[in-house]
Amino acid sequence: MITVDLIAAARPNFMKVAPLYKALNAENSWCRPRLVHTGQHYDANMSDAFLRDLGLPDPDVHLGVGSGTHAQQTGGVMIAYEAECLKSRPDWVIVVGDVNSTIACTLAAKKIGIPVAHLEAGLRSGDRTMPEELNRIATDALADLLWTPSADANENLEREGIPKSRIELVGNIMIDSLEMMRPAIESRRCARRLGLEAKHYGIVTIHRPSNVDDAEQLGKLARVILDAARHLPVVFPVHPRTRQRLEAAGLWKTLAEGKGVTLTEPLGYTDFMSLVFECRYVLTDSGGIQEETTYLGVPCLTLRENTERPITITQGTNRLVRPETTLSQLQAALTQTSRDRKAPPFWDGATAGRVVRSLKAAAHRSG
Repeated sequence: MITVDLIAAARPNFMKVAPLYKALNAENSWCRPRLVHTGQHYDANMSDAFLRDLGLPDPDVHLGVGSGTHAQQTGGVMIAYEAECLKSRPDWVIVVGDVNSTIACTLAAKKIGIPVAHLEAGLRSGDRTMPEELNRIATDALADLLWTPSADANENLEREGIPKSRIELVGNIMIDSLEMMRPAIESRRCARRLGLEAKHYGIVTIHRPSNVDDAEQLGKLARVILDAARHLPVVFPVHPRTRQRLEAAGLWKTLAEGKGVTLTEPLGYTDFMSLVFECRYVLTDSGGIQEETTYLGVPCLTLRENTERPITITQGTNRLVRPETTLSQLQAALTQTSRDRKAPPFWDGATAGRVVRSLKAAAHRSG
């Protein structure tokens, strides 16, 4: 019987870990999974109900590392997780994504000889000014098993000189999460509660510093939202940091009073995805929603210079836009009917099973 630590730092990590925890927990003849919550991001919504909806127990380990600078978080998680590893000696550590806890737990485990697997390996934006990009590159260089979501991620890793023997295409774990949560999502009917008509509204979600910290850029985006809302109603769940910037720039009242604009508090996963299920398009600067919209066939316009998920452009429904190109690109996305919206290979809700089989084989090889 081997012990496998699943590392999670925030709500999105728990979303990704949940289907894998359930799949590993069913393998009780050879594997015992443990949930490790680093506490990198404090979240008051990390409630018993949230974990129960995901089919997860309370985390086995709380490291209790709070917010701070990148160095403070990374160092704090390394120190706390090293102590936990020395005490409990897990046989494998699984990290997900690209947050500071991902690289921190990888470093802590590898330095004391514990093998590491990285789920969502090989994603690259090509922008090394992004902290997440540095976390991805370093984690992938160190991890023993690299589980990728798409073929382009394999190519990225091979280009960096990583042996093919460490790389395995398993698919997109967030699609497992979405399908696992589909009944709860469909029961929420969030659009109806907000007075919105299905397939007759768009969603906006903006939080990245490059978009909200510059008052001129934020002003451009506010005008884009108001213009878009003249054609279709827009619902905008507002990140706290984004609201602060809008208020400081004198834009909050303008948007709140804008015709066709509905501003809401940040939404949980089921409410937000309930909106996505019934929306006409999404305008965002987030990462994961690019994948979910591709899977669901929903047009997505991403307010970024680059994306670590280019397959959502080449095979999906995603487009990179700037404020000045958003409205024309939105019109093109809404009128284009011939686009192939077939999901990429292995984005099928069965990723967790492939990961379990890969881990079992690796554990068998290592004795």
